[in-house]
Amino acid sequence: MTTIHFYIRFSTQFGQGLLLSGNIAQLGNGDPTHAINMQYLNDSFWHYELQLENEPETLPSVIEYKYLFREKNGGIYEEWPDGKCIDIKKITAEEICVNDTWNFAGQNENALYTNPFQQVLLPVSKSPVKPQPYRGNTHLFKVKAPLLQKDESICLMGSSPMLGAWTVDKAVWMSKEDNWWTVKLNLSKETFPIAYKYVVYNTTTKKIVRYEDGDNRLLHDTAGKKKVTILHDGFIHFTNNTWRGAGVAIPVFSLRSANGSGVGEFNDIKLLADWAKKTGLRLIQILPVNDTTDSKTWRDSYPYNAISAFALHPIYLNLEQVAGKDDEAIFKQNSKKKIELNDLPESDYEKVMSYKWNIIKKLYRQQKTAFLKDPAYLDFFENNRQWLVPYAAFCYLRDKFKTTDFTTWREYAVFNTETVENLCNPSHKDFDQTGIYFFIQFHLHTQLKSAADYAHKKGIILKGDIPIGVNRYSCDVWMNPELFHTDMQAGAPPDDFAVKGQNWGFPTYNWEQMEHDNFEWWKLRFEQMSRYFDAFRIDHILGFFRIWSIPSHAVEGVMGHFVSAIPVHINEFARKGITFEYARFCQPFIDNSILQEMLGENITPVLEFLTTHADGTYSLKEGFTTQRQVEQYFAKKEITEQNVQLQTALYDLISNVILFEAEPSPSHHFHFRIDIAATSSFRHLDTHTQNLLKELYEDYFYHRQDEHWSSIAMRKLPALKKSTNMLICGEDLGMVPACVPEIMRILGILSLDIQRMPKQPGIEFFNPATARYLSVITPSTHDMSTIRAWWEENREKTQHFFNHEMKHPGLAPFFCEPWINKFIIIQHLYSPAMWSIFQLQDIMGIDGKLRRKDPVAERINIPAIPRYYWRYRMHISLEKLLEETDFNKELLSYINLSGRGITKT
Repeated sequence: MTTIHFYIRFSTQFGQGLLLSGNIAQLGNGDPTHAINMQYLNDSFWHYELQLENEPETLPSVIEYKYLFREKNGGIYEEWPDGKCIDIKKITAEEICVNDTWNFAGQNENALYTNPFQQVLLPVSKSPVKPQPYRGNTHLFKVKAPLLQKDESICLMGSSPMLGAWTVDKAVWMSKEDNWWTVKLNLSKETFPIAYKYVVYNTTTKKIVRYEDGDNRLLHDTAGKKKVTILHDGFIHFTNNTWRGAGVAIPVFSLRSANGSGVGEFNDIKLLADWAKKTGLRLIQILPVNDTTDSKTWRDSYPYNAISAFALHPIYLNLEQVAGKDDEAIFKQNSKKKIELNDLPESDYEKVMSYKWNIIKKLYRQQKTAFLKDPAYLDFFENNRQWLVPYAAFCYLRDKFKTTDFTTWREYAVFNTETVENLCNPSHKDFDQTGIYFFIQFHLHTQLKSAADYAHKKGIILKGDIPIGVNRYSCDVWMNPELFHTDMQAGAPPDDFAVKGQNWGFPTYNWEQMEHDNFEWWKLRFEQMSRYFDAFRIDHILGFFRIWSIPSHAVEGVMGHFVSAIPVHINEFARKGITFEYARFCQPFIDNSILQEMLGENITPVLEFLTTHADGTYSLKEGFTTQRQVEQYFAKKEITEQNVQLQTALYDLISNVILFEAEPSPSHHFHFRIDIAATSSFRHLDTHTQNLLKELYEDYFYHRQDEHWSSIAMRKLPALKKSTNMLICGEDLGMVPACVPEIMRILGILSLDIQRMPKQPGIEFFNPATARYLSVITPSTHDMSTIRAWWEENREKTQHFFNHEMKHPGLAPFFCEPWINKFIIIQHLYSPAMWSIFQLQDIMGIDGKLRRKDPVAERINIPAIPRYYWRYRMHISLEKLLEETDFNKELLSYINLSGRGITKT
C-alpha cells in the first residue's frame, strides 16, 4: 500500500479551509462537490494523508489533483489548473510526500502561460538534457519559468553536494516537461535542511544569467529508500511584469487595400500583420466578425447584433481567392463595380453586399459539385455541423419568409432538429438554398484561419471580440429559446455618452438555465473563437455580474434596472420614515410645470395624450402608458419637428418615475429608477423625503448588491475561463460595481483602462503610469472620438489635460497638433500595463502629413445613436501605409524605446 502525504503552503483565517480534489474515487473523481477536507497543520501548511486503497492496476497511470479554498461563508474557489500530478505507475515508493504551492489564478505568470504567449509571443526555450527516471532518486524538483530567452534554461543550485554546494560549474541541469522545468535527484545521503535556488543558465555563453530573487528556498524533508518527495515549487521568483506589448485596433470592415471591394476582408489582415511586424506592434484587435444579416439593409452594419454567435459574416469573403484561376472570369465580369466600391471614402454596406452576393451565387453554381466532395470541406462540416446546419436552415427560412422573426415562420417557428437536418440534406429540392451557406462559411473559415496563421508567423497575435448579446431573432435564440429571456432587452444605464442609457435590443440570458449544463453554449463560443484568435475581449463583462435589463414595453435604456438585484422591500420605506405612496413613486408624476419645463408654453399638443385630474395633475391615457405604444403610434405619423418633440416628451413623461415594481411580488418589492435626482418627479418632492430616498438609493445601487453580484459572477466566470487558454480581457467600463475589479484580479482577467474614462471617483483623467500590469490601456475605443477629435470637443477639458496631464503651462493649442497626439501615444507606451492598444487612427495621428484631414470622420460609432451606420474606412490603403518608411521607423523607435514586445529574463 502506498501512502501519499499532500502538503500545501497556505495561510488561512479561522473558519476558512482547504480541500483536495483529484481524478480517483478517494479524491472525489475530480468533482469539486466531493472534494476532501484537508487538515490544518500550522499557520503555514495544510495536510492530507491518503492511503491508496485500490490495486495499482485499477488506478490511472497519473493522479491529477488540485486544491480548493473554502471561505467562511461556504464559497468554494479552485486554484488555477497548473498540471499538478503524481506519476503513480512510475513511482514504486511506499511513501510519497508532495510539497505544493497554491496556484493563484491572478498571478501575472499564469497570463504568460496562455496560448498567445506560449505559441506566438515568447521565445521557445529548449531543454539541454532529457528527463531522468524515478528509479534510484528520492526527490523531484519542479518549477515554472515563463520569461526565458531562446538559449536560456533553468538549473538548480543549493547547499548540499548533490546540488553543487553553491558552485556555479556544478549547478544541476533541469529538463523541460510540458510547462515545468524538472530534475530528479537522489538526496538520500544529504544533510537536511537544504537551501536551494533556481537559476537561469545561458546555453550559448555557458554562464549563469541570474539567480532567482528573494531568500533561499528550504527543503526540510528527509530522504529514504522507500520514499519519494515531489516539490511543486510554482513559479521561479523573478520580476513577473517585464513583458509588455503594443497593439493596433481596427475593425476588419475598416481595412482598405488596393485590390479591395469597398470593405475590409479577412485577407487584408495579412497586410495589417506585415505593417504591425514592421512597426513593432505585436497584437491586432478587431471587432466582432459574426454574421449580422437581419434586415439586409445598412442597419446590419452593426457588428454586435449577430444572427449567429458562430457563423462569420459573408461581407469579409475575398471573392478572387474563392474564384481562383479556373473561375476568374466570373470575378472579372464585375471588376468595374469593384473599383467603384473600393474608391468610396466610406463603406457602402448595401452595395457591397449586393455586389458580393451576385458573384457568390455564380461561384457556388460553378463549383458546388467539386466543393461538396472536397475532403477539406467535409472535415470542416463535421467539426462544425452543430451550429452550421441550423445556421444554414435559419438563413434559408429567413430568405423564404423575408424576416428573421422566426415566430412568424409557421411550421418552422419552433426549432426541430429533424426538420432542419432534412432542409439541409443534399437530396432536398431546395438544398442549394442551404448549401450556399456551407460554401460561404467554409471559405470564410479558410481565409480567416489563413490570416491568423500568417500573423502568427510574423509574431503577431489576433484579439477578437465576444459581444455580450445576440439578436433576439437569431439562430441561437431559435435553437435554444430556453437560454434567453426574450421578454427583456439588454442595455446599459445612462452615462456621459448616452444620457438616456442604451437599449441594445438583445434578449437577456437565462443564466440559471445555462448553469444546468455548465454553460455549454458559452464554452462552444469560446472554442469557436479559439480557432482563429489568441485573445479576446469580453464585451461588457459587467453583464456577467448583472445585466441592465429593460422591459420589452420600453424603448429607452433609462427604463431598465439591474438583473439580478436585491430589491427594496416596502417596509424599508417605513423604517426610513418615508410615507410610501404608490401612485407618487411608481407612476409618472405630471403637472403643468413639468409639461412647460419640457415643451415651453405650448403644452396643448401633448394634452390629447393625457387625462386631467382634479388636483391639477395628469396621467397618460390608455394606449400611451408605455414607450413602445408611443413609438408604434408615431411610426405611423409623418416625421415633423413637432412630432419628434412630442414623442420625446412622452418618452420623458413615462420615465418620470422614482420606482419600478419588482417581480415576482410587485406590490411589495421595488427597484429604483436610475438617476432619480435628474427626474422632475423627484425634484417636486420635499427636501426631507428627497434626502431619505437618496439614502435608500445609494444603498440600493452601491452597497447591498455587491456581495450578491460577486457571488453571481463567481458561479460563471471561473468555469468559463477554465474552458479556454486564450488570453481574456474584460471591457469593464460604465457603472462598475465595487466587486468587479477584485473578481477580475482574482481570476487574472485583464481590465480595460481609458485615459478619458477614469474609474476612480474625483479623477478627471486616468494616468497610464498607474495602470496595473494585468490590464489593457488605450486613449480611445471604437465607441469614442479619436484623440484628435476629442481634443476639439471640450475646450475646458483639453485645457486641463494640457496643463495637468501634459504639464505644459499656458493656453492649449486649439487643434491636436501631431506632437500632442505623439505625447499621448508615448505616454501609453511607457505604462506598466501588459498591453497598450491604439486605434489605427490615433497612431496615424502622430504624422501631420499622413493622418486624415477631418478627425471627426475617423469615428467608428456613436453609442447615443441607436441605429448608427458603421462604415468607417481607412483613408489610405494598407499598401501605402507599408510604404511610409519614415513614419514606420518613427513608430518602431517609440515602441522599442518603451521596451514593449521584448522578453526580459
